[in-house]
Amino acid sequence: MRGALLALLLLCAPPAAALTCQDRGFEGARYTTCEVGPDDDLRLFLNGADGAAYGSFAAVDAALSAQGQRLGFAMNAGMFHRDLAPVGLYVEGGIEHSRLITRAGPGNFGLLPNGVFCIAAGQRAPKGAQTLVAEPPRFAVLESRHFGDTPRGCTYATQSGPMLVIAGQLHPRFLPESDSLNIRNGVGVSADGQRAVFAITADPVNFHAFARFFRDALGLPDALYLDGSISRLYAPQLDRHDGGFPMGPMLGTVEPKG
Repeated sequence: MRGALLALLLLCAPPAAALTCQDRGFEGARYTTCEVGPDDDLRLFLNGADGAAYGSFAAVDAALSAQGQRLGFAMNAGMFHRDLAPVGLYVEGGIEHSRLITRAGPGNFGLLPNGVFCIAAGQRAPKGAQTLVAEPPRFAVLESRHFGDTPRGCTYATQSGPMLVIAGQLHPRFLPESDSLNIRNGVGVSADGQRAVFAITADPVNFHAFARFFRDALGLPDALYLDGSISRLYAPQLDRHDGGFPMGPMLGTVEPKG
């Protein structure tokens, strides 16, 4: 009887939320968020089939279109060098293209602790399972040195910094009264690792305010800064396609072309 009840609960459970993008406010500043669930096909993109960097959302979407797919949402995925190569760890399709950096350094990336956003392969309980099985984390934001000590099997991973929220605590170097204001974007992950929420500001904010948005407005215990002035978003749901100079790594969801 108990097994039948558990199976019924699994069958009747609501499906994972599909990609949702929306505008929202927090403490007088405007933000746009896009939430990705465990069944969304979230990937990292850097170079095309010719080995050259995509550089833009449009180029990624065009490459996917040739395969009968399209971008559902996309955002710049961390810092990069002048040649668009990623700064720090970069893993695509399970292959490490750029190594992890754990030392302190100049700029926001080197403001330790920095971190890694990891996307693992989706593994869900089989339909009709007779027992409740805890699903492994689909997404994770991990402090870089911790990641280096206990590496995970990430199908995709990108390193950036600084960390915004670490186990519910703000980065220790952030100051509430800081006058370093900028447009910023980042990613936060739910405690169970089944949701990743990407956010970009419409108004310049400091790190402390941006981190509190992830923790206090979105309720996410871990979050990572991706970048600042180059921050851009592709969100057809909101009729938004930010352009500008070429980008390095990009994060985006892949959907069937309808």
